[in-house]
Amino acid sequence: MTDADYRWPSAAQAWLDLPAPIRAEMVAAGAESWREIFDGRATYNKQWRLARPPVMDETSLGVLNAVSDRLAQLVFEACRRRAGTAGELRRLLNVPDGETRLLDDDEPLTEALLEAFRPDVLLSDGVPRFVEYNIDSSLGGAFDADTTVRRFVDVYRRRGLTDRVGLAAAPSAVDQRFAAIRAGLGLPEGARVAMLIDFDAEYPGLDDPQRFFRLLSPVVERAAASGMDLVIAPVSQVTLDDGKRLVAGGAPVDGVFRLFVPNRVTPSAGVDALEAGLAAGTVPMWVSAAAWLIANKRAFAWLWEGADALAPADRDLVQRYVPRTWSLTADLLDRAVADRPGLVAKPADGSAGVDVLIGRETDTDTWRDGLARAVERGGFILQEYVKADDVPLDFVHIETGETVSAEVPYSIAPYLFGRRAAGACIRTGFPGCDGVLNLARGVLLSGLLVVD
Repeated sequence: MTDADYRWPSAAQAWLDLPAPIRAEMVAAGAESWREIFDGRATYNKQWRLARPPVMDETSLGVLNAVSDRLAQLVFEACRRRAGTAGELRRLLNVPDGETRLLDDDEPLTEALLEAFRPDVLLSDGVPRFVEYNIDSSLGGAFDADTTVRRFVDVYRRRGLTDRVGLAAAPSAVDQRFAAIRAGLGLPEGARVAMLIDFDAEYPGLDDPQRFFRLLSPVVERAAASGMDLVIAPVSQVTLDDGKRLVAGGAPVDGVFRLFVPNRVTPSAGVDALEAGLAAGTVPMWVSAAAWLIANKRAFAWLWEGADALAPADRDLVQRYVPRTWSLTADLLDRAVADRPGLVAKPADGSAGVDVLIGRETDTDTWRDGLARAVERGGFILQEYVKADDVPLDFVHIETGETVSAEVPYSIAPYLFGRRAAGACIRTGFPGCDGVLNLARGVLLSGLLVVD
């Protein structure tokens, strides 16, 4: 089956296809056990928790992963047609020298930069629409998504629900990332690997490092099962030994991967040490910081600019799944003001919804002024507005324990590590939420439950 042959069901269909008594028992189980399920998981939301995870059928998830993989290749190829090295791409994107830390301008652009990616996908009229790609080793949410959905399944198993209906957690993003790291760096059994975190960044839980380390102890265990000795370390505290090997947690490491983005990491002696080790070629890192440039949203504009020259199947893929995207310039201002309800403006290198303007949620004067500032600042895109389907979900009110059903916006972010599918991070709205789905605005995060 090709994606063109596939008729996408509504986002609610897999859930509604479950027998009504099973659905009721699943919601009741989640409402009773939400404290256990979400213990230690990252969120700013102080009012609501999910009473059940989002559900997708196995066939739809397989097609979604295949589309995700091919579109990532097309994004890379759109960049590669314009630049051969990281430095050439950086200059083409007008990224100042030094803004993206750990970057080697002379590095050739190769498909090794696609070792880790996670698109952000909205379902609109049941059809996936890829609004951006996160391409980097620093993809967040994997542990929270894995843990949450597995805890839901454990609760269901204790109640005998898994014996009555075919359901399972999606494949583990944590496990597949470790498999990809070991294969990508060619590490032997027992290799010591550092997971580097910027503890000065804004993310729930980072203000208490010792508690954060305790919460991540299962990740260390999962790494061990993958044949690696994992040390979790603040990037600010790493050093270089006399042989310019990176030292983390008191000893040299055989490889590293980042859980911070290279253009917003807090400056420190540790970042300087990591940068020096990379420049000396003594610190194997999964994945190169050049991947962050491939994730720049201007690549979507380039993809559309060259769509007519693509093979017919690839052109159709872009037109079906990628919202029309333009680099925002002064020449587009009048048109963008006139078409306000159908457009979104985004920083090309942004994340977490920062500085995003949604035309239909902004009055004309604010929209015009915001676009003018964006043009002056540079580095923004315009993208066709995608109306996310509202999906029926069930929630627990933290204070009252009341279970509430509501239709809320929904996004799915499938992980691919080493070009292999590995579950998904699901971000959902909550009763009374606005239209931007990110942690800072209280979005609820879960993994994906798969039914056959």
